[in-house]
Amino acid sequence: MKPRLSARVRNITPSATLSIDAKTKALIAEGKPVLNLSVGEPDFDTPVAAAFAGVRAITSGKTRYTPAAGTLELRKAIATKLMRENGLTYQPEQIVVSSGAKHSLFNIFLSLCDEGDEVILPAPYWVSYPEQIRLSGATPVVVQTTEASGFKLTPNSLAAALTPHTRALLLNTPNNPTGAVYTEQELRALGEVLLDKEIYVITDEIYEKLVYGVEQVSFAAAVPELMNRTLTVNGFSKAFAMTGWRLGYVAAPLDLAKAMSSLQSHATGNPSSISQHAGLAALENFKPAMVAEFHRRRDTLVRGLQALPGVQCLLPDGAFYVFPNISHWLGHRSGGQVIDSSSKFCDLLLEQELVSAVPGDAFGAPQNIRLSYATSYANVEAAIGRLQRFLATLQP
Repeated sequence: MKPRLSARVRNITPSATLSIDAKTKALIAEGKPVLNLSVGEPDFDTPVAAAFAGVRAITSGKTRYTPAAGTLELRKAIATKLMRENGLTYQPEQIVVSSGAKHSLFNIFLSLCDEGDEVILPAPYWVSYPEQIRLSGATPVVVQTTEASGFKLTPNSLAAALTPHTRALLLNTPNNPTGAVYTEQELRALGEVLLDKEIYVITDEIYEKLVYGVEQVSFAAAVPELMNRTLTVNGFSKAFAMTGWRLGYVAAPLDLAKAMSSLQSHATGNPSSISQHAGLAALENFKPAMVAEFHRRRDTLVRGLQALPGVQCLLPDGAFYVFPNISHWLGHRSGGQVIDSSSKFCDLLLEQELVSAVPGDAFGAPQNIRLSYATSYANVEAAIGRLQRFLATLQP
């Protein structure tokens, strides 16, 4: 008899971004000239100072266990960073360092949610959010945003989604997949809806440094009255090109920080001691040139997409994604195949033109696709040409 898996894992939807990236890399391994615009990984190197700090940690024997919540030295440095860059006052004891921001988020949901709780989740959303919420026993309450609102949650739609079971609101700004960045006034307006409610705000700010011509404001700075109910998540993967180092953190009310530290001590223990030493050095070695290059690629990609027939594309203010609407092409045919979803669109685009994109279905936005410009400028330019060629083959 085949062993039974738990309902918890049977109901998990695999990560669409990782699945598509695996398919893409398999084609690349076959020697195919694939343009990979699917992955959310900076194509820059880890800052040299951070890399050497990791090497020194290894060669000097700093490879032992650390406290479950991370070294005091790193937590102090993160607290200093949050004060200097975000205007937020946290003590080191309120900071829990984990194996990536994704891990920090999972710790939050497991520490905060019970069966029957609800977490408000604006769509489009990052693919792992609803799965992590469900794994905690809670229910994601998806609130659709629109291109007309800049893919942003409004106070009215937030208020309409609240129920007696609402435990938390999850905000991601800058946003994956849309690149939307909430202004201080927009965050303030959302916070005012929650002032008299016993509801937490989880704010994922992993892309905070990747903004173009706008200001990134932390939710807790915009709504200080909710500081004691806000959990601020960040990490090193995006801003410091340290995806493989797996290092993230959450700053939280003290009781929740203690709970997450305890949970982590039994789940994974401490984050890598080597990565923590690298992260400590990275905090002082951000590369603004990376943002300038992303800005250049964004402008070229959006300009090219807006020139394509039947494609609408908002100009994103942050992260390194564009989220064009391809609904005009749904129902069209390619050969004998009907494009009945964004997934089919992306499958055929990869098959015929070797351009890898992520379908919007995975983000709760079935009329869109996500393209990452965390790739070379040459690839961005070439992708526009291939998309144009692909669209020219489609028949009503």
